[in-house]
Formats: sequence, structure tokens, C-alpha cells
Amino acid sequence: METPADFQLQEAADRLTAELTGDWTTAQLGESGRRLADAVSGRPDVTLDLKGVGRMDTAGAFAIIRALGDTFSLEAATGRRETLRLLELVESATHVQPVIRREPRGFHGMVIRIGKGTTDLLAEFLDTMAFFGHLTVALGRMVRRVFTDPRRIRWAPIFTQMERAGLDAIPIVALTTFFIGAVVALLGVNMLRQFGAEVFVVELIGVAVLREFNIVITAVLLAGRSASAFAAELGSMKMQQEVDAMQVMGVDPFDALVLPRFMALLITIPLLTFVATLAGLAGGLMVSWTTLDLGPTFFLQRIVDNVGPTHFYIALSKAPVMAGVVAGIGCRQGLLVGGDVQSLGRRVTGAVVHAIFAIIMLDAAFALLYMQLDV
Repeated sequence: METPADFQLQEAADRLTAELTGDWTTAQLGESGRRLADAVSGRPDVTLDLKGVGRMDTAGAFAIIRALGDTFSLEAATGRRETLRLLELVESATHVQPVIRREPRGFHGMVIRIGKGTTDLLAEFLDTMAFFGHLTVALGRMVRRVFTDPRRIRWAPIFTQMERAGLDAIPIVALTTFFIGAVVALLGVNMLRQFGAEVFVVELIGVAVLREFNIVITAVLLAGRSASAFAAELGSMKMQQEVDAMQVMGVDPFDALVLPRFMALLITIPLLTFVATLAGLAGGLMVSWTTLDLGPTFFLQRIVDNVGPTHFYIALSKAPVMAGVVAGIGCRQGLLVGGDVQSLGRRVTGAVVHAIFAIIMLDAAFALLYMQLDV
């Protein structure tokens, strides 16, 4: 049973003795520390008798040291060894001076910042590769279950994510690529008119939409729409410790959370790319029809004869990579969320920024690759 902290003063011939009793803890301390300070004020020769103290924590030890002031010495205290040891630790901690670390400036500081940035970038790259390695293992398990036990595959969340990340994104993808195709057509008409080659605007629209803008615009929109949603959903679950609960129950978060989102984007991004292609060509057709009087039959015939399906197949070859990047970055940032709202906001923003950067970088790498392959 806990007893409140208290003390008694015993006046001796040479010095004052403070006999402490009760539990000097946070819950039982009360005003005992302030009363002790008032009682021994102005008396530098105070000894402590701690043999009557039941329990003591750091709050009680600090109250005793603060009451006795700078003249306190452990040599003038008697009591159990653990009590005296706690007083010694707290007393030494009160005399620790804060270390003010000055950030280096000039060339030295610049080198340090560059080094920290390089190490952080390397650590981020290694963590990302580890994440995608774990995702690859989970994908391999799923492929094996397709042939061994299809009932163990989580079909419901896959179809749910396909609807949310794929089908619900069709209107915004179609509208955006429609205007992109119209803008490309307008720029092409204005530039080619100087050379009297306005008719070649059809080939410009076809190559630009079929090869680049359909997949890039689709991936960028998914980065802003789906990657942020994945990061927010998984981050909220991480803050509420639902991911930890899954691990305690033996459920792999990659199987339950990451893999359904990855498969949803992997399946739906070719559909969205096809929709973006049709919308982009429709936007270019509208502009060429209204400005150059090139009818739909002529427009589509030149697309078939001079552009062909090769560029569309090249765009589709990028689709799985883009899907993996968008889903992977969004889920990874969500799983890195800490326990505060600020961390959630940073990770959602980071998911969008990292995904868009990766999309542009990968598209440039694909362009160089296909240029070397002459396709």
C-alpha cells in the first residue's frame, strides 16, 4: 500500500537531519518537495535519513535534490543502496550541460550536406529494392497459388481496387488525354503550316498519342490519384496499428494490402492506356477536322497507313512497369508512416512526387532503349 511522502526534522548539536518517510513517487509526492525546500532553506549542513523511504522514482529524487540545493552531497545521506544510487544518477543528470552543436558552414558544411544526401539516397534505394524484392516474393506465391489453390487468393480486394483505381479513373484519363491530343494538334498545325505540310499533323498526333502521351498521362494521373490514395489508406492503418495487428495474427501485409493494389493497377493500366489512346486521337481528330477540314476517314486511314500499331505496342510494353512503380511507391510510402498526422502528410506527398519522378525517368529510359533498338 502506498503512503504519501513526508519528512521530519531532527535538530542536532552540529547539523539538521531530515528524516524522510513514505513513498517519494510522482503519485505520492504532493507538496512534500516544496515543504522540504522551505524547511531547510538557508541551512547548508543538512543530512538526509532515507531509511524510512518506501519507494522512490526520479521525480521524488529530483524533488529532494532541488529542495537541498547546490550544497547537497551524497556523503551526507544514509539509506538503502538502491535509493542512494537513484539519487546519485538524478544528481549527476542535473549537472549535465546541454551540448550546443554548431552546424559547419562554408565549404566544409557543403561537403557534409552532400555526403548526408548521398548516404540518404543510397539508403532509400536499398530500402526500395528490398521492398520490391518482398513484393516479387509475394507475387511468386500468388502465381503458385493460381495453380495449386486459387481459393487462397484474395480476389475480393483485387476486384475492389480494380474498380476504384481503374474503372473510376476512366473519365479523368479520357478527358485529360482528349485535351492533350487537341493541344498537340494545335501546335502541330501552327508549326507545319509554315512549311505547307499541315497534312502531316496526323502522323504527329498518332506518334505522340500512341507512343508517349497515352501511357505517360495515364501513369501520372494514377500517381496523383491512386498512389496518394494507397499511401493514405495504408498510412492510416499503420497509425491505428492495424498493420501490426496483421503481423501478430500471422498475416503478411504484402499479401493482404500491397499485392491486391499492385495487381489491380497491373490489370487496369492497359485498359486505361487504350482509353487514353482513343481520347487523345479524338482530340487530335477534332482539331484537324475543324482547322484543316481533314475528315475522320482520311485521319484514321493515315494513322493506319503511316503510323501503324507498333507505337501502341511500345506504349503497352511500358504499362506493367508503370503500374509496378505507382503501386509500389504508394504502398511503400504508406507503410513508412509514423504515428503522427505530419508523417502521414509527408508520406502522401512523397508518394506522389516520387511516383511522378520515377515515371518520367523510366519513360526517358524506355525512349533511349527503343532508340537503340530502332523501333
